[in-house]
Formats: sequence, structure tokens, C-alpha cells
Amino acid sequence: MTTLTGTMALTRLAARGDRVRLTLWVLGLSVFVGVTTALWADQLSSSQDLLQEARLAAASPGIRMLGLASGASVGAYAMIRNYVLLTVLAALMSIFTVVRHTRQGEETGRSELLGAGAVGRYAELAAALVVTLVADAALAVALGVSMAVAGQPAGGSFAFGAAVGAVGVVFSCVAAVTAQLSSSTRGASGSAAGVLGAAFLIAGTSNMSGDVDPTGVRVESTWPAWLSPIGWGQQMRPFAGDNWQVLLLCIPTALICVALAALLTSRRDFGLGMVPQRQGHARAPRTLRTGFGLAWRLQRGALAGWCLAMLGFGLIMGGMVEQVQSVTGSGRDWYERVGGSTQILDAYRASMLQMAAMAAGVYVVQVLLRMASEEANGYLEPVLATATSRTRWAIGHALNAAIGAAILLAAFSTGAAVAGGAVLGGTAHQLRTLLGAAITHARNPRPTPEPAAARSRPRPRASPTSTRVKETPSDPDLVRLRRTGHARRGTDRARGQR
Repeated sequence: MTTLTGTMALTRLAARGDRVRLTLWVLGLSVFVGVTTALWADQLSSSQDLLQEARLAAASPGIRMLGLASGASVGAYAMIRNYVLLTVLAALMSIFTVVRHTRQGEETGRSELLGAGAVGRYAELAAALVVTLVADAALAVALGVSMAVAGQPAGGSFAFGAAVGAVGVVFSCVAAVTAQLSSSTRGASGSAAGVLGAAFLIAGTSNMSGDVDPTGVRVESTWPAWLSPIGWGQQMRPFAGDNWQVLLLCIPTALICVALAALLTSRRDFGLGMVPQRQGHARAPRTLRTGFGLAWRLQRGALAGWCLAMLGFGLIMGGMVEQVQSVTGSGRDWYERVGGSTQILDAYRASMLQMAAMAAGVYVVQVLLRMASEEANGYLEPVLATATSRTRWAIGHALNAAIGAAILLAAFSTGAAVAGGAVLGGTAHQLRTLLGAAITHARNPRPTPEPAAARSRPRPRASPTSTRVKETPSDPDLVRLRRTGHARRGTDRARGQR
């Protein structure tokens, strides 16, 4: 038996378990790219509109943080608007997949069960990487096909897809390393996400400090962009040169990470990471005795990360107010339609607050879904063994979600007001205006938390403790029981008694 024995079997097992999840990732991102590209091709139908948008993107430091201007074409504009978002999502897809089949398997005991068979030391890691790399390759092809179908040149379309897929490949290998360093699933995913955030900041700041060429539609980044995998994809210049040789940088980076992950795998104990877990305090503070305090303690790290992201987002969006004032044509129409005002700055701020409210809604869903994972993993039972009731525990999570959403909107408003005040002046007035509007959005963050709260409630599928149910065709509990066969067995027993 070798160290890779059983790799193919584990690869088939991992692919079967993730076939729906990864398919939805690939199809969702590719459909999003195709739809948005076709939309922009329709809105920016004239060369004058394209030239104006390209010059705006090249002149604005805030936009350069999110995308690198390379020319006046629909494909280059899609690269500015979509590339960073797609690379972040592709990297997260890769990180979650690798961690799920490595560190999470050890944490839940699945790897120990598989290891009882004829499985080599590196088989599980190799299987996770194979499945993830295949998903990244499929995503690259799907993105290229989507943009080509939307009417963009085939060469630039597949270069765009390859740039996004290459970032996913690199961060799948980064996740393979963090899965060996951390002893928990959240630690491994969080460490890899931290590397992703650093790559984004390096690429963004390099683009912000770059120079605009004489045409006004192309930005030359500074040298730190070559230190970031996200920056490598931008330097490929899809739809403006298609520099495929830049992708060669991903190969040694991925190989080094895989070699390091294999080395760490051979040096650590099963179930543990190379970085030892920190010892907890001997006595818990009084705040942990309540459901609210416990939920706050569990979510404060994630909330801090979200706050930094929302603050940075606000700084970027607030720094763009000067360029937004000069927007005309379809861009101005879009802001007025989404913002609901004919005053361009008010419409712009309203549209940005709507985006921030959507991000806060995602955080709310994340917090509420944590309730379901705590119950599924058995963490809820010790809590309910104390004086804390299930209702108080649920209310604590709901209050944390609401307060966290308000804090995130306040962080975004503060960043936007500071950056906008540095450009236009009147920071205090802008802060009061944005905070007032943020309070309005905080009353109903999007998406709404009700579906997440519903998913967090227990949904037993085969519980033997299910008691009497009123047998009416419209009873939803009876419908649920019939799907599991309990209602049919109960009916058979009733017929036997008659």
C-alpha cells in the first residue's frame, strides 16, 4: 500500500457528495456573468458610452480598487465590474470544498472511519484537491462559454474564465495548507479567507496607485500587483491583449502549496493541526450565562471581519462621489432609477446603501443559520441543560443578528461619510445623513431573516417520538410524516386495530 492508495475511491465519494453543490456554484456564476454581460452590452451600445465608462473607471481610485481598466469595450467593462467578485466567489468555493473534505472530515470523525480501510496517508488530501481542481476547470470553461454566448470575443471570454479559474486553483492549494495548520474547520476556512483578503488588498492598492495611460482608458498597476493571485488575472488583460503567459505564475505557487500541505500532513497527529489550540479561561465571565452573551461571544469574530469589510466598502464607495457627479447617459439613469431620486448624489448614496443593506442581510442569515448547525452538531444540548430555555437561546441569536446588521450599516455609513467628506467636505453632515438612512434600511435588511429562522427550527425526518397528528389532508405535519413513511405505518396499525 502506498501513501496515495484509495485516492480514486475517495475522489468518487467526494464528487458524489458535492455533485449538486459544485454544479450550482458553476452554473450560478456562469449564468450571472452571461446575464450581466448581455445587460451591459445592451446599455452601452454606443462607443461614446463605453469610452465614458472606461475613462470613469480609470480615473476613479475607488473603482480601480475593484477592477482594472484595460480598454473601451464591453468585455473590458465586464472585467472591471465582475472579475474581483467572481474571483472571490471562486476562491471561496475552492476553500470550502477542500476544507470540507480534509479538516471537517477529521473534526466530524468521517476521516477516521475512512482511514480504517486501505487508505493512504495523502489519499484524502489528494481526493479533495482533484475534485476542487476539476470544479475550477469547469468554472473556467463555463464562464468563457457564457461570455461568448453574450456576444464577446471567444479569445477574451476564455481568457477571462481562465483568470477566474486560476485564482480558484491557487486558493484550493492554500486551503490545503491551512487545513493542516488549524485544528478546526472554521479556523482553516478563516485562515484561507484571510489570505484571500490580503490578496485582494494587495491587488486593489496596486491598481489604485497605478498610472493612467494617455488614452485615459487603461491603468498600469504598480509592481505589488504581481504578488497577488487576483492581480495575476488582471494582468492577463482579457479583451485587451490576452496575456496567457501570466497564468504560468499559478503553477509553481500551487505546487509549492501542495508540497507544503503534504509535508505538514506527514508531520502532524491525526485530528490535530500544526498550530496548537489555545487554552480557554478557567472561569467563564458572567455574560456567557445568557443566551445573548453566548451568541455574542460566538459571533464577535465574524462580526469584526464583516465590520472591516463594510468599512472598506464604504471608503471605496464614498471616494467615488466626485466622479459620480459627472456621470451622464445610461450610468446616470441607472443611479436615478435604483436610488429613486433625480439628484445624482442622493440617488448614488441610496443605491449604495441598498447594496450595504443586502450585505447586512447576508450576515443576518449567516447568524441565524448558525443556530441550526449548533443543534445538528450537539452544541445546543449542554446549553439547554442549564437554566437557559430554547426560546431565550433563539432570542439571543436573533438580537445578535439585528444588532450586528445595524453595526455593519453604521460601519459602511462611517466609511462613506469620511471618504465623501474628504472629497466634498461636510463630513459631519454626510455622516448624519447616511446614518439616518442606514437606520431606515436596518429595519428591513435584505434578504429578510424569516426564511433563515425557519430553517434553523428543528425538522425531524424520522423521529420515533412524533406523537398524534390530526389526520386531515391539509395538515402540513401529516404531509411531512407521509413523506417519511410514518403516516402510512400509523394508518396500517389503525386498520389492524379495526
